Amino acid sequence: MNGIAEALRPVTPRDRLVLALDVGGLAAAEALATRVTEWFATVKVGMELYAEAGPAAVDRMHELGFRVFLDLKLHDIPNTVGRAARVHGRRGVEFLTLHAAGGEAMLRAGVEGLADGARDAGRAEPIALGVTVLTSEADTSAFPARLDAAAAAGCGGVVCSALEVATVRAAYPHLATMVPGVRLPGDDVGDQVRVATPAAVVASGGDWLVIGRAVTAAPDPEAAATRIADAIRAPGDPTAAG
Repeated sequence: MNGIAEALRPVTPRDRLVLALDVGGLAAAEALATRVTEWFATVKVGMELYAEAGPAAVDRMHELGFRVFLDLKLHDIPNTVGRAARVHGRRGVEFLTLHAAGGEAMLRAGVEGLADGARDAGRAEPIALGVTVLTSEADTSAFPARLDAAAAAGCGGVVCSALEVATVRAAYPHLATMVPGVRLPGDDVGDQVRVATPAAVVASGGDWLVIGRAVTAAPDPEAAATRIADAIRAPGDPTAAG
């Protein structure tokens, strides 16, 4: 894949925001997602929600009109990762994470499996994302090698903190960036170490911002989502977040 798949290229603030549905079961996830659909075009189905609801979570979010970022960080032998990625591609996920710690061969198997599955099902081109270093980790010494592996394997992008986006842009400008660890000014950073504000992520050149507790734990999720959308809108941009 060369760069961002055109159908997924972010344009508006809503295109750029990804809601992390780490909120328990499918009913809770659906309720929250529908409350803030005006501000989010994509939702993240991670390990917690997938453990609760399985593939039904992906299907339901698609039914609600969201793109799905399936964040399972696949990491196994190449054959297993390739076969699993093919299944997710057939299901129509728009984004799928593969842990770059698994190495180039494993990543390539995942990239190819995801693309093959989507093509088999007549789906649009998805993006395989290589997870570099978790934002809860302070030690980023593994980042350069994992970035190189993701690029060499044909990933369409990487998951990294805002602090690494400039490095990605300089080394591999065709790679998209999915940026977690986003916090509003003054928010509790929780278990995250490498964090940034929404405005800082955009200033760094990040493509998508993964928003979790800043919205999901907010007393007023709609107000928090509005603040985030306003923070990433270019000065003078009249485009609404929704």
